[in-house]
Amino acid sequence: MKSKTALVFLLFFLIRSGFCQVPGISSSNLPLVVINTNGVPIPDVPKIQANMKIISNETGILNKPTDPGNVYDGNIGIEIHGAYSATLPQKPYGFETRDVTGAKLNVSLLGMPAENDWILLANYNDKTFMRNTLAFELFRKLGHYAPRTRTVEVILNNTYQGIYILTEKIKRDKGRVDISKLTNTDIDGDNVSGGYIFKIDYYDASNSWQSQFSPIGYPSKIVNYVYFDPGPAELLDSQKKYLKDAVNSFEAKLYSSDFADKTTGYPAWIDVNSLIDYFIVNEVSRNVDGFKKSMYFFKDRNSKGGKINAGPVWDFDWAWKNIWDCSTFQATDGSGWSYLINDCPDIYPNSNGWVVRLLQDPDFAAALNKRYFELRNSYLSFSYLQSYIDSVQALVSQAQNRHYDKWPILSQPVGAPEVDAQPPSYMGQVTLLSKWIKTRLTWLDGHFPGKSVNSAEPIETDFSYRIFPNPAYETVYIEASSEINEIEVFSSTGRREIYQPGMATFETQLNVSGFSPGIYLLHLKMLGRTAVNTKLIIKK
Repeated sequence: MKSKTALVFLLFFLIRSGFCQVPGISSSNLPLVVINTNGVPIPDVPKIQANMKIISNETGILNKPTDPGNVYDGNIGIEIHGAYSATLPQKPYGFETRDVTGAKLNVSLLGMPAENDWILLANYNDKTFMRNTLAFELFRKLGHYAPRTRTVEVILNNTYQGIYILTEKIKRDKGRVDISKLTNTDIDGDNVSGGYIFKIDYYDASNSWQSQFSPIGYPSKIVNYVYFDPGPAELLDSQKKYLKDAVNSFEAKLYSSDFADKTTGYPAWIDVNSLIDYFIVNEVSRNVDGFKKSMYFFKDRNSKGGKINAGPVWDFDWAWKNIWDCSTFQATDGSGWSYLINDCPDIYPNSNGWVVRLLQDPDFAAALNKRYFELRNSYLSFSYLQSYIDSVQALVSQAQNRHYDKWPILSQPVGAPEVDAQPPSYMGQVTLLSKWIKTRLTWLDGHFPGKSVNSAEPIETDFSYRIFPNPAYETVYIEASSEINEIEVFSSTGRREIYQPGMATFETQLNVSGFSPGIYLLHLKMLGRTAVNTKLIIKK
């Protein structure tokens, strides 16, 4: 009995003394994420049960794998995350924090708002550990939500895995994409109008819908939008129809002759300034995926704005570098446009090409130009970007040695097929990134679209309204930025088909399933405004 007691004390002493260490790491200034699956391999799907602890001691106190989990110590469900990145040796993971019963558990990790869905982004395809975090940081600085991140080191089943980026998963939540939570009871009126997150990404028939429009200049290319949050299995058919009708109707307006009208044109449908900032972040980084994959959009309820927003930004491990993709991204002189990705042969998925059309409006181009050059004096100044690079370099100065002992790839072309020769040191990789950014900004300064107009202002509209779908078959949605007081619909013979007085709403819907095909006049009276008259086309 005494020998067993002595053995227990000896093991306790060894652990506390640091002798029971994880091979490859004894301590770190970075937070440690320690995961134990009890030897069970982590699959693509579904998530498996595991235990995780996160260690982050006070400043100046190194974090050791044997320390208790003072940020988190409990259950998780974990799976491999991503598509192409999941094929690389350093695997990315998605995990959810869980309680003892296996239910999702909202917790705050490393100062980020409490939630249960998280991602560990691998850095095999980013030898600087900062391509994603820099892009996310810029989008946040420009006033939009982007996933928060923390640079960590990961240990899986007592095996060191290297430097990862612990990040928030994109989803509807008060601390993330802060839009309304759509439920299965939200089927009409303001409730059905939001909130939705959708994207351009890899798709199939079960998770997406096909746009009715092809990108400008490419009539044979199709564009699909993916239901993201809620996902396709969660959405009701009526909710899918609403979102599909809203996006298709916006695109119909975008490709119409009066697309730039300030009241009924594209400014009534999309948050223009979010798209401008999305454009800038993805073009500064010349992101090959920025307009064809991982391109997110969201739409909140009409009572909360109701316009389509671009973002959050995501997926920059192929950005901020020269890659052997098509000529646009091979250029070493800083040239080329990501938004023209449809010009590249054999791409998948296709870009919707919205920006190509928007740049045909001089006001949009002027606002884009002004925003870019204003930012060149602040968050897009080379000094600001270099200070961010320097801060990450200092943060990982010790950890990067361990990472590249684990993954000795510094001088090897791995992940994205890079044009430039790969420096054999971490400092060389960082210097290459800095040089790339300076070259890119220099080229953009001389080629940015739009005229430099000091008086150009962000594109906003005091009053706007949306009627869709138009042509309509069964249901017509009417949404306005001012309160609707009265609706009338007249046939081509002058007969009043619908009369709804005494209203006080910002949105409504009309059942036109019994209407004969033809052209009707829709008359709206707004609070404190003159009436609006517009055509409504009914088809069967």
